[in-house]
Amino acid sequence: MPASNGPIHTGTRGPCLNFSPSVKLKCLYPLEGRQKLSDILMAQIADVSLELKKEVSKGNFIRQTQSICPDCNRILPAIVFERESKVWMTKTCPEHGETEELYFGSYEMYSKFSRYWKDGKGTHAANVPMDVCSCPANCGLCSNHLSHTGLSNIIVTNRCDLTCWYCFFYVKKGLEGAYVYEPTLDQVREMGRSLKAERPVAGNSVQITGGEPTIREDLPTIIKILKEEGVDHIQLNTNGINLALNPGLAKRLKEAGVSNLYMSFDGVTPKTNPKNHWEAPYAIDACRKVGVGVVLVPTVIKSINDHELGDIIRFGQNNIDTVHAVNFQPVSLTGRLTKTERAKYRITIPDCIERIEEQTNGMITKDGWFPVPSCSPVTGFIEAFTKKEQYELSIHFACGAGTYVFNDPDKRRLVPLPEFVDIPGLIEYLDEKSEEIYSGTNRYIVAAKVLTQITSFVNKEKQPKSLSFAKLLTDALVKHDYSSVGQFHLKSMFLGMMHFQDKYNQDEERLQRCDIHYLTPDLRIIPFCSFNVIPEWYRDRIQQKYGMPIETWEAKTGKKLEAGLYRGTLRRGGHVQGCGCAAGEHGEPLPIQPITGT
Repeated sequence: MPASNGPIHTGTRGPCLNFSPSVKLKCLYPLEGRQKLSDILMAQIADVSLELKKEVSKGNFIRQTQSICPDCNRILPAIVFERESKVWMTKTCPEHGETEELYFGSYEMYSKFSRYWKDGKGTHAANVPMDVCSCPANCGLCSNHLSHTGLSNIIVTNRCDLTCWYCFFYVKKGLEGAYVYEPTLDQVREMGRSLKAERPVAGNSVQITGGEPTIREDLPTIIKILKEEGVDHIQLNTNGINLALNPGLAKRLKEAGVSNLYMSFDGVTPKTNPKNHWEAPYAIDACRKVGVGVVLVPTVIKSINDHELGDIIRFGQNNIDTVHAVNFQPVSLTGRLTKTERAKYRITIPDCIERIEEQTNGMITKDGWFPVPSCSPVTGFIEAFTKKEQYELSIHFACGAGTYVFNDPDKRRLVPLPEFVDIPGLIEYLDEKSEEIYSGTNRYIVAAKVLTQITSFVNKEKQPKSLSFAKLLTDALVKHDYSSVGQFHLKSMFLGMMHFQDKYNQDEERLQRCDIHYLTPDLRIIPFCSFNVIPEWYRDRIQQKYGMPIETWEAKTGKKLEAGLYRGTLRRGGHVQGCGCAAGEHGEPLPIQPITGT
């Protein structure tokens, strides 16, 4: 996800205005929409002059990239620029006109994060060999993709027991061309094998997703198949309702090989989280009893739930024995939201981070967050020392960010890792040591230096008493003993941000570096922000090809699609204590709330 076709400009802004108005970008224009995707792949390459002088008048030029028209998917030159301390994107379709969209809510944070811009390992065994890049019209992965798979998604069903208004995925009656998509067990096995065949680094992490995966009765078998194919980490994306209704399911899933749950959790009140406010505590408790960790996943929508981000973190803290991460996802305005709603609902990573600082009373500051590729020097050092290819999170710096917070019972607060560890200094040091090894210095001599110097980056006075971060890091870096890392996870909570793209802010620089990919029955590996941002090229075509019309599915199974909807069983007794809202804390009974979208 890091890297660029050209220089990125994050320093003084004056020189950015000196680009010639005649600068050219290679730009692919897909042919008429009525033609098949195979025709689109053969679309002509056209030179398009960018009137940079005109575009720069909007603000301070940062870089040039390519994007798509949100109306017709035509691939367009785009400008990323700064105005009034925010980062914007503009692009102009000759047919549908200009689209200007907020790209990143803080230029200051954009500049900080851009320091970690880095190309990844790429794909050594591309499924779609390409001499000339025509991104995003040839995803699969192609020869020009710059990151290996960090996390793969396998959709096991597109049926869901909820009908959330902002969801772009679930199959719904009444929509033309709606198909039920549920790959067979053999297809799941083949998809797992295609992931393990990836080079230079074999994929090793799968998220089972949907729809709602727990609707499939053979879900434990699916998990076992993936484990048989050598996948070590299996994450289950779920709303948790079926685990709340049937706590024994958690045990069966763990025995099958599930590593953790990736559970939707949009707020701490019924208003912000009508999806599973009542059910989430039961699902978490079911996981707690069998030792399955939970990641809370709030979809953040401006004006809807962005005022509860701090409370969501506190809810995680109250369940830190089981909840080991909160991964915020600023909403991707894909498909289900109209253009007029964009300004109302658009929120970006910096906006979320600033709200968290405010809503935690400065406990978790904006300075404590780092972009995902900032961890590359850690894996880079391990790779240099072991002389073995390692997993590398080389996504674009604007795609995601994170920090760790440690639960300090003595201080009764969450202590952010950057509060007692010099993260920038440590990253720079590990980069230097990797270079020493690659320059010919004996790797064991370098490792000895690391062992003696690592403590200098940790402030022991501010470090929680029950933690020895320096030992944890040296065990992982040099001894390759990750047991202490596991103990760290039990006492800490990862806070993450992942902002998936949509047609308004789509950026080819980001897409080429994506490491969250979908596995499909045709054995392609497709970046998330192609699969979902241009569903008419990818997701919808695949589900049509390998799925069946709703009517056919109903006739085959003898079931009605709507019969699988959740009817609010656990909402009839009011709020459970620990659900996060005031009513739950006091055990106040409330009337049944409406089910999301029904």
